[in-house]
Parts: sequence; C-alpha cells; structure tokens
Amino acid sequence: MDTYVLEHLGVIIAAMSNEVSVRNPYTGELDFSFVEPDNQAVTRIAERLKSGQPAWAALSVTERGAVLQKFGQCLQRHQDDIVAALIADTGRTQVAAMEAAALQGFIERSVKEAPAVLASGAPRPAQIPLIHGSANRLPVGLVGNISPWNFPVILSFLDTFPALIAGNAVLIKPSEVTPRWTVPVKAAIAECPEIAAVLDIVVGTGQVGAAIPELADAIVFTGSVATGRKVAEAAARNFIPASLELGGKDPAIVLPSADVEYAARTITFSSVQSTGQACQSLERVYVAEQHYERFVKLAVEVAESLAINYPDINQGLIGPFIFEQQAYKVKEQIDDALSKGAKLHCGGEILDYGGLWMRPTVLTDITHDMLVMQEETFGPVVPIMAFRDVDHAVALANDSLYGLSAAVFAGTVEEGRQLAARINAGAVSVNDAALTAMLHEFEHDSFGYSGLGRGRAGASAYTRFTREQAVMSNVESKALLAGELSRRASN
Repeated sequence: MDTYVLEHLGVIIAAMSNEVSVRNPYTGELDFSFVEPDNQAVTRIAERLKSGQPAWAALSVTERGAVLQKFGQCLQRHQDDIVAALIADTGRTQVAAMEAAALQGFIERSVKEAPAVLASGAPRPAQIPLIHGSANRLPVGLVGNISPWNFPVILSFLDTFPALIAGNAVLIKPSEVTPRWTVPVKAAIAECPEIAAVLDIVVGTGQVGAAIPELADAIVFTGSVATGRKVAEAAARNFIPASLELGGKDPAIVLPSADVEYAARTITFSSVQSTGQACQSLERVYVAEQHYERFVKLAVEVAESLAINYPDINQGLIGPFIFEQQAYKVKEQIDDALSKGAKLHCGGEILDYGGLWMRPTVLTDITHDMLVMQEETFGPVVPIMAFRDVDHAVALANDSLYGLSAAVFAGTVEEGRQLAARINAGAVSVNDAALTAMLHEFEHDSFGYSGLGRGRAGASAYTRFTREQAVMSNVESKALLAGELSRRASN
C-alpha cells in the first residue's frame, strides 16, 4: 500500500506509520511530530489509570493536596522547557510564560478550597427524628479531559487539578495542533510516581478523542460546538456526566453613562489580545448612539497602536493564528461583512510570513445578518454597532445562539449590575472585560450553545467530579418501613 497523507486540523498524518507532523504557527514549518496511538494503546493507558485510582481515592483530600504540591515542584523544575514548548506551539512568548506560571496557582487554589468543598457533611436529623442523614462525595473514577489548542496548558490543567484532588484519575487528550508542551509535562509526571499512577496524557487526533468518552467515567471538554455535540452524545450513550465549555460570541454594551475612553480601550484590547483566540474575547460591541462616533475613533486608535509579534517574537501583542485554518475563517467573516455594507477601518488582511497574522481589525456599519455577528470569530476583530436605548441594546446582545460571557460599561456599578441581569450570558463583567479568565470564585453556567453541565468556577470545580451519596442512619434501631408493614399485617 502506498503511503498517503491526509490534511486535517493543521497536521499531516502519514497513514502507514501513524506519524503526525505538526505545523509551527510562527514559521509555518512542519517541525514536530508524534506517533498516534491506536485504540488498544489508549485503552491500556485508561485501564492502568483506573487501577491506580482506588488507592489515590483512599488518601485524604489533604494528603492528595500534598502530592499535588510535590508534583508542582516537578513542574517547576521543567518550567523553562514547558515555556519553550508552548512558544513553539502557539507562536507567542508572554502568554506562554503566563500559562506555565499559572499551574502553581491552580494547585494552590485546589489545595486551599477542596478540603471544605469535599468534606463529608455532619449527620443531622431528618423530618423523622430517629433518622439522621449525612452526605459523602465520592470520586467518579477516571475523568477524560479533552482540551483545546488556544490555551493548551491552562485549559488542560484548570480541570485536571480539581479532578485529581477530588480523588479521580485523569487522562488528558490535548489538541493535536499544539502537542509539544506534553513532552516536558510528561517528564514532570514521571518524576512524581504518586501522580503518574493517576495522571497521563495521550496525544492524538480526533480518533483518539473519540475513544475517550468510551473509556472514562466522566468527561470534560473545551472546544467547538460541533465537536462538543459529539462528546455530549457519546457521554449520553455511556451514561457518564459531561462538562462542556463550547463557543462564545460575547457582547459588550457601552451605556450612555459610561466612561467612553475607558470602555473603548478596555473593549478593544479584550477583543484582540491573544489574537482574539480566547473564549472570553469580546466579539460584538454595542455603543449608545451619542457615543458611537467617538468610541469608533478611539477603538481604531487603540487597534492601530497594537503591533504583531513579527519579525521579533518577543515584541508586539498580536501573535499568529495558532490554527492556520482559523485565519481563513476570520477572513471569510470580514469579507462577508464588507459585501453586506460594513466599513473596514483598519486590519482585515491575512499577513503571510510563514505563519499567518492579522492586525487588529475594526468594522462598523454592522448588521446582525453578517457572519461576524452570528458565528464565533476567534480572531482580532472588533465589530461595532450603535443602539438607540437600553432595550435595544439588550435585544441585540441576546440575539445569539451563544451565552458564555459578556461585558457592561456603565456610569455606576449598580447600573451595570441591573443591566447584567437582563443579558443571556453565564458571566458578566461590569466596567471590565474577560474577568472569568482571572477569577474562579464565582460559579456560573454556560447559556445556550456555549456549554453544558456545571463549570470550572467555585465549588462546582470540584463537585462535578464527584457523586453525592446520602447516608441515612436509624439512630434508635426502630425499623420504620419494616415496622410499619409488620404493624399493618398484624391488623
């Protein structure tokens, strides 16, 4: 059989060897490869993790936390290599360093929060006094974690550490678009035997991803709606819980009372940072009519001040598109908008320097029949519309299949909070943007097509990886049901 190549998601798969070559988003070159495991190999890994999970679950939460801290030290020793791998994976330096550094904070958050959240409840009397009830939280077993390419380390471990400290084993399946970081992280895992017994990473394409829900006892997925639907269907077939964070089309509303200059700077930066390749990026901007022209002028000034990080990867805020096909999707949305009457103020063109870039792009004369206002963009684009009054702004913001997060800019926090309650989004930042990327204390759901199941904020970060068990104790040894049946029978 002749060897052939199949292009899929920015990789080239050599069919006979199962070798996957990976594109560098900064240079455009294929400079990394891995061998994709077959289903039997993935199954063996899952079975090994499942066999190690009971002993891990038998430890106390505090003991598991101590092991996580030990693992954190192993990660710290490999941090330089993790950062270097992330730079090659994503074509950006500052964000890569931030991702690697964030792991220690994730561990400490789990160690601090989990003991109270996962503690067994003290017995308390039921409505029937001789019965006391208590609750236990038991780990589900093996958690499958399918993570995306835009923040490959953060979005792998933001779910993994809570699942581990809750007593589960975890199998991470990262995106095949950004697999380099797994090499130093796997080396760190190997240095911590207690963690290696319950944590592993399997790199592969969608074929491997499809196998995970068939092997796991719970699934967590971050990615597109299309793939998330397949994961949810697989989870339903297998009767396992699923937590899915999917697409977003986050709106920002600038009220008449808002500080326009502050709002323009904050919204524009939030829309284009990380090249717009973040689920909490602001992708629709609605501005009160009286501020519209000034807002647009300020937004263009901010956009034009932000440089790409080429030819010096260490300079400039805007990195390349990590997944090259995303560049063409963004360009398609821009071209669609222009064909329907939108006005382009800056940016809007794909810059090919081996990798693919786009300068921050501002669009006006926008209507809601344009793709850029309906589909997730995941690029450095700021489409701006004017609204007549608050009801009009709310109607525009809620005209979406998505409901991940949003932002409101108002003259007072109270005015912003009141408007936030009318927006169909799981988390709303008032007089700021993308706060969900930095704050994890406040629980929220994903509305609409943006997700399913409890999210990774607050107590749900841990409880979604457990099953709650009620223990009902008869404290007086006077059988309720049997005693009542016996009484009735004797009568």
